[in-house]
Amino acid sequence: MKNIIKPKAVIFDMDGTLVDNIPFHKKAWLTFLAKHNIHLEPEHFNAQNHGTIDEMIKRFFGENLNPKRITELGFEKEQTYRYLYREHISEIEGLTKFLRNLKNQNIKIGLATMGDIPNIDFILDALQIRDYFDGIVGGHMISKGKPDPEIFNTVATLLHVENNDCLVFEDSIGGVRSARSANMCVIGIMTTESSDDLKANGCFRTIKSFVECCDVDFLKSTT
Repeated sequence: MKNIIKPKAVIFDMDGTLVDNIPFHKKAWLTFLAKHNIHLEPEHFNAQNHGTIDEMIKRFFGENLNPKRITELGFEKEQTYRYLYREHISEIEGLTKFLRNLKNQNIKIGLATMGDIPNIDFILDALQIRDYFDGIVGGHMISKGKPDPEIFNTVATLLHVENNDCLVFEDSIGGVRSARSANMCVIGIMTTESSDDLKANGCFRTIKSFVECCDVDFLKSTT
């Protein structure tokens, strides 16, 4: 991969990256599954927490579910999450300022999230940051979830930029692997994983919050 002197696009994951909401997603999954008499310890759930919502529903409920039932169950889980997180929504510190800086430098901004439309609306509208994004790709728009690179390939196409001109912010190992498989540079944000683990899976730098990115020369100093 070539070194980016200045990226043409910066692409963000949503859950765990724009907001520190992963504990609420996990609690929602465990609550939802228990309601359907599927009882898992958190560590057992963590090993299966990847892919699209449809992939996860089939993983827990069986491959033979009809599409309508998969959609119903997925919707129920996401409703549970939004109910649990609604009173706690807040951006990762420094996010809005960083987005504003990117816009001022005419850098395109993308979103690559496994979330569906209601969850995307839920976060972007609560934080009032929707207008910063030039392209949004959700889990409902792809067939293969992270760590497959499909979602990052899709958002790069939507933004009309080459993959190796993109810089990605991700919090999860699966997300980092997805972006790296798409030939993109990745900065890890340490909401869910350690700096060592993020770097071991392909991040060239890690941050605790976007406050570290708000200097206008940040991109020049890191890429």
